[in-house]
Amino acid sequence: MRCPYCANPESKVVDSRPSDEGASIRRRRECLVCHKRFTTYETMESLPLVVIKKDGSRQTFDKSKLLNGMLRACEKRPVSFDTLEAIANEIEQTLQNALDREVSSTHIGEMVMERLRGVDEVAYVRFASVYREFKDISSFMDELDKLIREK
Repeated sequence: MRCPYCANPESKVVDSRPSDEGASIRRRRECLVCHKRFTTYETMESLPLVVIKKDGSRQTFDKSKLLNGMLRACEKRPVSFDTLEAIANEIEQTLQNALDREVSSTHIGEMVMERLRGVDEVAYVRFASVYREFKDISSFMDELDKLIREK
């Protein structure tokens, strides 16, 4: 860290503590040349995650859209909001940890369906029917048959 007084690149950390409710770290530093003290803040860099939609357009990832889609699928089902929020957080964390900054909406939809299948089968089928755009009753029945066979 370059000293703001003499521009020396060498300094030592005198004190370090969390700031902004743990979102950043405040560090008191002392220049090794002029011995003046200054404060720096360290924050985590978050790169935006871009979702590539089915039509090829791009949008910034929005966890609330993901959560709203799952809420609609779980309407009148015994699935708690906390469970859905945990799924949304887990998916977001998985996507953030991936090296790709762009992800297809298809991949996100598959991740949601995989998790909903284990939570509530009716919610899974509801989500799949919208996500996979079932055109008729036979495609709906194919998905149900697949679900029954897996049991």
